[in-house]
Amino acid sequence: MTPVPGEAPRSASHVYRAMRDFVRSADDTLPGKWEVTREGIVHDTRSPVGPHELTAAQLRRRLEGVMPEEIVAHTGRPDVEMESEGIMRRPDIMVIAEADMEGQGSFDPRTLIAAVEIVSRSHPDDDWCTKLRDYALIGVPAYAVFDPRTGEGAVFTDIHSTAEGPRYATRTDFVYGEDVTIADWTISTEGLPRYEARKGEQR
Repeated sequence: MTPVPGEAPRSASHVYRAMRDFVRSADDTLPGKWEVTREGIVHDTRSPVGPHELTAAQLRRRLEGVMPEEIVAHTGRPDVEMESEGIMRRPDIMVIAEADMEGQGSFDPRTLIAAVEIVSRSHPDDDWCTKLRDYALIGVPAYAVFDPRTGEGAVFTDIHSTAEGPRYATRTDFVYGEDVTIADWTISTEGLPRYEARKGEQR
């Protein structure tokens, strides 16, 4: 994951819009995942591995199995964007009402019920740190992290104001095998895939 120099501004500006336009054009022509955060453009050059994608697929099915029909666990495009904060992200899973998916362009992050990320093996700090900050800043009410490296995760809720800006006040940890509640729905984490341990790596 390569940060491209240039700090995203705190308010809407031509600098942020230029970065956003570049990301959207690169997304269609260059490999990897492109996002914009306060540090600038973030490019994850690595393709997601099997356990990452399988986790997303299983979580999507489990969530949609307990949610009402008008709520979906959406994967893929478009992004969620708050121009005033200089942030454009694409969660692995977006829990959102179908009605809020209508229209053109990025989703308003405040319409999301929850964002779910499966931790990247190569760049876990982005999911555990930077996205944790960004999703609170743009008003996503619940953020769930699943970590196939360790078989653990956490759900963050209750955004509140701090001197550094909005932050999640409540963290609920879980280990794979336990039930986890995301927003209003509880699902099992039994049998979720794990990354294979590399030589010399502890699980």
